[in-house]
Amino acid sequence: MKKKRLAAGILCAALAAATVLSGCSTKKTSESNAGTAEGGAKTEGSNEPAVYKKLYGAEAATLNYLTSSSEVDYKIGANVIDTLVEYDNKGQIKPGLATEWTYDDATLTWTFKLRDAKWVDNTGKEVGAVTAQDFVDAMKYELTPEYESSNVQNLFGIIANAENYYNGLVYNGGADKDGKVWQPVEFSEVGVKAVDEHTLTYTLEKEVPYFLSSLAYVVYMPAYGPQLEELGKDFATAADKMYYNGAYYLEEFSPQEKHVMKKNLLNYDAALVYIDEIQEIYNAEYNTIGPEMVKRGEVDYAELSSDILDDWLSSEDTKNLISRERPKTSYSYFYCFNFNPQFDAQYEPENWKKAVNNENFRKALSSALNKSKEVSVLESATPDDFVINSITPPNFTFNAEGKDYTKVGDMANLTQTFDETKAKEYRDLAKKELQASGVTFPVKVLMPYNPSEVNWDKECQVVEQQMESLLGSDFIDIVVEAGPADGFLTEVRRNGKFAFMKCNWGADYADPETWTDPFYQKKGESGYELGYKYGNIAKAIEEGTPSADAALEYFTLVDQAKDLKVDINARYEAFAKAEASLVGHAFVIPYSISVSKYIANKLDVFEGQYAPFGVSNLRYKGQHLNDHFISMDEYKANRDANEK
Repeated sequence: MKKKRLAAGILCAALAAATVLSGCSTKKTSESNAGTAEGGAKTEGSNEPAVYKKLYGAEAATLNYLTSSSEVDYKIGANVIDTLVEYDNKGQIKPGLATEWTYDDATLTWTFKLRDAKWVDNTGKEVGAVTAQDFVDAMKYELTPEYESSNVQNLFGIIANAENYYNGLVYNGGADKDGKVWQPVEFSEVGVKAVDEHTLTYTLEKEVPYFLSSLAYVVYMPAYGPQLEELGKDFATAADKMYYNGAYYLEEFSPQEKHVMKKNLLNYDAALVYIDEIQEIYNAEYNTIGPEMVKRGEVDYAELSSDILDDWLSSEDTKNLISRERPKTSYSYFYCFNFNPQFDAQYEPENWKKAVNNENFRKALSSALNKSKEVSVLESATPDDFVINSITPPNFTFNAEGKDYTKVGDMANLTQTFDETKAKEYRDLAKKELQASGVTFPVKVLMPYNPSEVNWDKECQVVEQQMESLLGSDFIDIVVEAGPADGFLTEVRRNGKFAFMKCNWGADYADPETWTDPFYQKKGESGYELGYKYGNIAKAIEEGTPSADAALEYFTLVDQAKDLKVDINARYEAFAKAEASLVGHAFVIPYSISVSKYIANKLDVFEGQYAPFGVSNLRYKGQHLNDHFISMDEYKANRDANEK
């Protein structure tokens, strides 16, 4: 027993070191104001029910949180489905559906005790109890190939036999493209078990220092088992085709029209849910119409684009309506080069492929990107506050001594990449090398953007003007093109219809490994897996291009880092070396953390849940709807109070 307690303590220390915002205990028993609220919440300063109204411009492709890894898709799921653990507004871990947990290092098994909780339908009517089996059934659904879950990779190598079970269903005793044979495995061998109605266990494939923090992500959410079995692929295709156990239930889902979430009075934590109803109204022009609707009192939230911000700040009618988003390190923005272009012939994909595989070409563009100038589109006063030199944002994770991961090992050597002199030097070297390989100039650089994202078009224009001016329009021709507002991620990035594009990644758990997920590609006997990963740099290895050795170096370094499980400092040093290799060879250009948008909002953003990973930041639980828009002075006061 002594060994069990010691092992759990080591894991908790590792998790605490991984993020100063998280807390952990071997056995957590404190309750979080559990209880059932009677009646509804009220708007602050009013006797009316609290109804929060906002516009949205990008529609969810699915409600199925078990299969989608896109934030646009699981924003609703984050509010209607509770997780085993969650985070408070200061980033401290707290009980969710689990009231306590223990870990046994001998068997690599976590045990969770569940509270009494209920499932309701889209009218708020009770349909059943939340049990441990609901977590088991949800994972089985994710591990069923016909449901095509894009989250399933998050379970491989983590949950015992998850990958064996999944591939056993795919290949049924046959071999994959690498020649590896996958025999069928019974689901009973997968490391998830319902010991009884209120006891759930996860048995791990290996030591996972960050496992507890990963439970706040969609891949470990539950679903009502009988409904999953009944509906199969039809699960979560409409509001009445899923059940809810979270702070809200989804009353209405009318695509490209309206979403309505209502407070779940049967939720165990209903006393901490202060907004009765959330209405999201679709409008493709939400980013231009929203501010005007704020002034007319028709919505409670709008993003303010840079072209109207000065007018709002100078007007007595609007200056006190302006505040900002909560600063966060949960997202990193970076520019990706695409090594597997699938765009139209008019943009010369074959010419681009030759150019992008030249490291000096990539370094020319990397050195020519003036990050501060581009960030100024979103933040003119202090753009450098948001610029980053690594993919992992500062203050995200910390080693066992509390040292910021971005200052560990080779990461400490990553500095500002913008350098006009070096950009021209790399350009001249690249031009000479590329001419010898038959590249024609200027190289067309297709750079798409999502028109539903406020100011992204303006950012692209700044990049085009600044980089072409520095490197010469006879060297590159940046082609800025609007992509679709709906389905942009699938249509553009996942389908390889870009050459150079701003991308982002949100952390799923508290460990540096999460920042390798967009780029790392697993090696098989016949090569590296292609398709989903950002930029598909493994294509360089597959085709034996001049960048093959550098790509192989990065993948090898990630493999080595993944193998380090117990020594947190050594693990972080290894991941730092891998990330420095990725950036150093200019496979990707670090750009910025999330720039806190200027907004008009009736919510105090510092009341909501917070964590630099998972779904916590998407939740409305804990927030009050005020009877006025938060001013900048109020925003600063709320921020200062939260930091105490």
